[in-house]
Amino acid sequence: MAEEAPGGQPPASPLTLAQKIDQLFRTRHAAGREYTYEEVAEGIRNLGGPTIAATQLWELRTGKKTNPRKTQLEALAAFFRVPVGYFFEDDEETARIQAQLELLAAMRNSAVERIALRAAELSPESLRAIAQIIEQARHIEGLPNGGATTPQSSQEPTSRTGEPTQEQ
Repeated sequence: MAEEAPGGQPPASPLTLAQKIDQLFRTRHAAGREYTYEEVAEGIRNLGGPTIAATQLWELRTGKKTNPRKTQLEALAAFFRVPVGYFFEDDEETARIQAQLELLAAMRNSAVERIALRAAELSPESLRAIAQIIEQARHIEGLPNGGATTPQSSQEPTSRTGEPTQEQ
């Protein structure tokens, strides 16, 4: 018989590196929108990190490349303000970060900001339950699923003019 997590849910399977990177893009926004690959690459350079091309970011996010350098993951962690262990470990701390990111994605409305503040110290299971309740409410109201990826995540990186970018 399969083991169940608290609340009768099957245990969450660990996310792949691509899923973790995608989750950061979807939840860590710039002015209410996802960062572009170029913005992340430039932000990493501005933080003194290694050179990473927009195309490399796209490849990591979509799973086309699965073996980045450790320095690149450290730079991504610094840019998105998560511990670097988020990419390497699947422990309670990583589960807590993932649950917080899921909740953040579900709560982009400033009217629910106080809920986020009150939920800050809850367990990963409780945070996931809250995110599920929010998604069910969205479903009842006929709103799209808040956790769906954007078209940008499945397309090759393009410049602001729509032209494909060149690897650096």
